Amino acid sequence: MHEQTTLKDKRILVTGGTTGIGLATVALLAQKGARVLTFGRHQAGLDDALASADSASGTVEGLIADASTKEGIDAVFAEMDEKFGGIDMLVSCAAIGAQPIHEMEDDDWRYVIETNLIGTLAAARGAILRMDAQGGGHLLFVGSISTEIKADGESVYAATKAGIQAFAETLRKEVAAKNIKVSVIQPGSVSTPMQECSDDQKEQAIAEHRMLYADEIADAIRFTLTRSERADVVNLRIEPRVQKTS
Repeated sequence: MHEQTTLKDKRILVTGGTTGIGLATVALLAQKGARVLTFGRHQAGLDDALASADSASGTVEGLIADASTKEGIDAVFAEMDEKFGGIDMLVSCAAIGAQPIHEMEDDDWRYVIETNLIGTLAAARGAILRMDAQGGGHLLFVGSISTEIKADGESVYAATKAGIQAFAETLRKEVAAKNIKVSVIQPGSVSTPMQECSDDQKEQAIAEHRMLYADEIADAIRFTLTRSERADVVNLRIEPRVQKTS
């Protein structure tokens, strides 16, 4: 077996780490010994993320911030600089769902774009500037298979995830010489609060292999981050065995 990249003591920023895939990822990275910073808009979710490190070998720090705003992203990186003195890995999970654009208020669909796409680009920029100065790092973006299946009702959400996909695949060529990896995880249907169904319906979907646990996506993220220095997982698509595609 070739050498792997250890997560122990890695300084990792997880955006959107207070719910769903992000929360599961924070917990797993902390278990593997990472030093994690995360943030969210609500204190209850942040408390859950901080509690995930109670029995872990790593640590979790957090703050209240909004990924859709420049002020929010600036505050997050100021905290990274103060607490950790830099960043080794970015796991960009922050995203919210949406309805078809004609069913949303103008401010609402714009907020989805600002959170999902602009917030992702802003976080990437902050990470790249620091990784370039220190000699390298790893950027991992959580995308979606919505960019491929283009399901009815997901036009705004799919647009943001398609933007992230194109951004990441192009960015990879721009930062390769800086020793910065770029990866995208494309999950299918996952049991998270974003799903508009009851907990019982989610459990039934999981039992029927129509939905995955958030922990399973977190493990795919762990796999991607721990490959050898020479190996770059560009795209990893993970979906339930019976994935709905329309």
